[in-house]
Amino acid sequence: MEAYTDFANVYDTFMDETPYDVWGDFVVELLNKYGVTKPVKNAGCPTCSNDEANNTDDNDIPEQSANDKVQNENECVICEYTTEEDSEQALEEEKNLIVELGCGTGSFTLNMAKRGYDIIGIDMSSDMLDIARKKTAAEGLNVMYLEQDMRELDLYCTCGTVLSVCDSVNYLLEDEDVIETFKLVNNFLFPKGVFIFDFNTLHKYRDVIGDVTIAENREDCSFIWDNYYHDEEHINEYDLTIFAKCGEGDVFKRSVETHYQRGYTLDEMKSFVEKAGLKFIACYDADTHEAPTEESERIYIVAGENGKDAM
Repeated sequence: MEAYTDFANVYDTFMDETPYDVWGDFVVELLNKYGVTKPVKNAGCPTCSNDEANNTDDNDIPEQSANDKVQNENECVICEYTTEEDSEQALEEEKNLIVELGCGTGSFTLNMAKRGYDIIGIDMSSDMLDIARKKTAAEGLNVMYLEQDMRELDLYCTCGTVLSVCDSVNYLLEDEDVIETFKLVNNFLFPKGVFIFDFNTLHKYRDVIGDVTIAENREDCSFIWDNYYHDEEHINEYDLTIFAKCGEGDVFKRSVETHYQRGYTLDEMKSFVEKAGLKFIACYDADTHEAPTEESERIYIVAGENGKDAM
């Protein structure tokens, strides 16, 4: 599975028309319908003033997200759990925690964070995560980012929701990789938590995109996208040639990356969900938000945690 390198620096430029707000609205709709995760009202330690901290006693501990708890565990003693009753608060924080797989430069992560959700972004590209962290700092938000391959997902606690959007799952090329990733998701989901993900269909790669060359030119960067579809393996290969402006003047750096994604059918994805031990709940065409058809190009699936006792 490839990690974005040079393309990371121009990714947001070429994705500037991506409807993250529309995606966020629909994901929130799905969370409200099927999930257990709710927005958190208090951002925790980063928003506590010194006066508030000095005037707080053990019976007036400010609310804190699970994300903040880990990032600030050595910084803010007022947020440490002090009673057995606080374990209920800890469980509530886990239930309200979202983990996004394949978060990239954090655009969708930040969209959800601005809606009040406690979210952690995970990606295997250090270049993408560097940009995500800078964007998050610029927004004054508190989001943890972890550099991990989703096939080796490892969290410090359970979470109420796992998200993966913008066809990140299509970078898993083997059945076993998908199933193993989904097993890990089920393992880290809070009881009755949900996994919401999208994927590009076989129809999209084979019949809509196919073999084609796409080019786009911007003021400071350009790219040439040579796309090839390999029918026998259902693999979509795209070779990216990127020209990015370097400093002052008209000097551009040329770089090349090759990425591979696999097209899947809805039946295949349902099978992977079930083989991983998750419970299939619902599916939607990503464009119409209705039931998928043979013409669907991208599909959302909602899968539920399975195997844990309710807390």
